[in-house]
Amino acid sequence: MAVWQYEGTSNDGDFRRGEIDGDTKEAAQLKLKQQGISILKLKKKQKEFDFVIPGFTDGVPVKSMVIFTRQMATMIDAGLPLVQALDLVGNSEPNPNLKKTILGVKSTVEAGSSFSEALRKYPAVFEDIYVNLVSAGEMGGILDTIMNRLAEYIEKAAATKAKVKGAMKYPVTVLVVALSITAGLLWKVVPTFADTFRSMGRAELPAITEFVVGISNGFIAKVPLMFGTIVGSVVLYKVAMKTKNGPYYRDWLLYYSPVLGEVIRKSAVAKFTRTLGTLVSAGVPIIEALNIVGKTSGSFVVERAIDYTRKKIMEGRNMTAPLLETQIFPVMVVQMIAVGEATGAMDVMLGKIADFYDAEVDEAIDGMTAMMEPLIMVVLGGVIGTVMMAMYMPIFTMGETIK
Repeated sequence: MAVWQYEGTSNDGDFRRGEIDGDTKEAAQLKLKQQGISILKLKKKQKEFDFVIPGFTDGVPVKSMVIFTRQMATMIDAGLPLVQALDLVGNSEPNPNLKKTILGVKSTVEAGSSFSEALRKYPAVFEDIYVNLVSAGEMGGILDTIMNRLAEYIEKAAATKAKVKGAMKYPVTVLVVALSITAGLLWKVVPTFADTFRSMGRAELPAITEFVVGISNGFIAKVPLMFGTIVGSVVLYKVAMKTKNGPYYRDWLLYYSPVLGEVIRKSAVAKFTRTLGTLVSAGVPIIEALNIVGKTSGSFVVERAIDYTRKKIMEGRNMTAPLLETQIFPVMVVQMIAVGEATGAMDVMLGKIADFYDAEVDEAIDGMTAMMEPLIMVVLGGVIGTVMMAMYMPIFTMGETIK
């Protein structure tokens, strides 16, 4: 179906500009006439050249999503028709992927679908929680309020995700750098010094030098084996991630890992409570809310626990006991949820838990960083210092011999 760009005036005399679908020019003209628009200009939209990077086709920055959501909330609150609001926001959106999506949503709404149904056609951009909250806002007549809540939720969820990513990135980066430096020393520096010593007729070397040279020789001899092991491990990991339980065991290992696990567990609690609180406050039924929370949790361990809880609630049980049985969430969190469930203020209680655990994530990251920095420096300094000492000790002994 072709896309047509138009300019015209509405029955109220307002100037309108936008895009509309139509197999032919006459079909587009008929659609505009049905919408009460007098056409001033109508032309077929030229095809745009899209530069597509594999894996990033539908990538939309968080900031763009927040701005779009807040703009829609403001326009709906001001009384603008939904189609007009989508038209204004879509045509002014700088991100090409989001622009195409918004204009696609506008066309679907123009064809008679609801806003939530139109959003559901673009799952790569709008997650289940987004669509379901919009649906709840449409049914309750509070779409502007829901859109503002969504914007706040996206901002806070993105901030928590960024913190956890930052916490994981730091030790991994330092470890890679340390291993690279060590490998470079063993592969290039140590053999060069060893050859120099042998050319000088040094039959005997200090014990520490012999030890480091031995490690270097072993490392060079086993480089093909180590490279093959790394490649094999990567292939094995990818195969395991395609199995039914592979992703679950990966997430389980991360969830209960000694240092990083604390950050991941607290982050999971913050995301679970914030997402569930946002859905419950919007009036989404608890069964549907838990289904969405599980799918958007980002952890198969948490998803399995939430799915177990949801099934038990469907059997007639309350929410507290199944959450305790999963042993995934802290007892204090479950008790606070129980209080919220008993008082009918679960959304408020969940919001307070989320705020508390957001602060806990910050503290856990700071604590982990503070602990790991000196440890990494000691290990890295010890390795490099040992290699340097092993290489320079023969030079010092040669100087003493000459003296």
